[in-house]
Amino acid sequence: MRCLAARLLVALAVGLLAVPAAAQSSPPPSIERVKMAVVAVGTYQRTRQPQFRFRGTGFAVGDGTLIATNAHVLPQALEGGDDAESLVVVLPAREPSQRIVRDASPVAVALDQDLAVLRIGGPALHALPLGDSDRVRDGEAVLFTGFPIGDVLGLIPATHRALIAAVTPIVLPSGNSRQLNSRVIRQLKAGAFEVFQLDAMAYPGSSGSPLYDPQSGEVVGIVNMTIARSTKESTLPQPTGIAYAIPARHLRELLASVR
Repeated sequence: MRCLAARLLVALAVGLLAVPAAAQSSPPPSIERVKMAVVAVGTYQRTRQPQFRFRGTGFAVGDGTLIATNAHVLPQALEGGDDAESLVVVLPAREPSQRIVRDASPVAVALDQDLAVLRIGGPALHALPLGDSDRVRDGEAVLFTGFPIGDVLGLIPATHRALIAAVTPIVLPSGNSRQLNSRVIRQLKAGAFEVFQLDAMAYPGSSGSPLYDPQSGEVVGIVNMTIARSTKESTLPQPTGIAYAIPARHLRELLASVR
C-alpha cells in the first residue's frame, strides 16, 4: 500500500512539474497582436515589375497612422516622371492580390539614431505601445517580428526569439584615422548612446522590426542592421552576425516632435 501511495505521489509531482513546461511551449500572446501592426516599407511604381520594391520593416505606433522604421530604409530619392515612384507601406497578406498598399510620407527623421516616422493614409492600424527601454537588462528574453528576407517568399511576418546579450555603447574609438567614416565622426561629435546587442541573427529585411516583450507586446527597441555595423564594428574587416536594436526611448523622443 505504501509503495502504491509513493508511486502516486511521484506521478503527481511529475505531472505538476510538467504543467509549467507545457505553458512555456505555447506561443507568447503578443505575437498575433504585433503582426497586426507590422508593415513592409518600400517604393511603388505602377509600370515597374515588380511594382513594389521592398526596403525594410516598419510598425504602427501612436494613433495608428504613424509608422516607425529605420531612417536608412527610406530611399534617398524617388523617380519622377509620368509614372512617379512613391513611398508606400504594404499590409502583409499570403496572396499578393490581397495586399493593401498605403501611401506614406516621412514626418520625422533622426539620422544619428537612424530612426524615421512615416504617416500613412487610410484607416488607422493596430498601434503598438512603447515600453520603458531604460529598464531593459542583460539576459532578458525578447521577440522581434518583421520580414528578414523581404518578399522573396511572400510578405509573411516572421518572429524570432532573442536575449539581450548586452547593453553597449554604439561607438568605440577607431584604431586610426583611416578607419573613421562620416557616420562615426558625426556620432562621436553627438556623443555615444547605448544600444541593445542581441544574441540572434537578423537579416537586412529585419531593419525596422519592433523588439518587444513577449508577454505585454510593449516595444523596447527597433532592430537595426546598419548603424551598429558602420560605427561599432567599423574597425572589423568582416562584420559579425550580431544583431542590434535602438532603444525605444529614442523613438519616443522622435514621436514627441511629430505634429
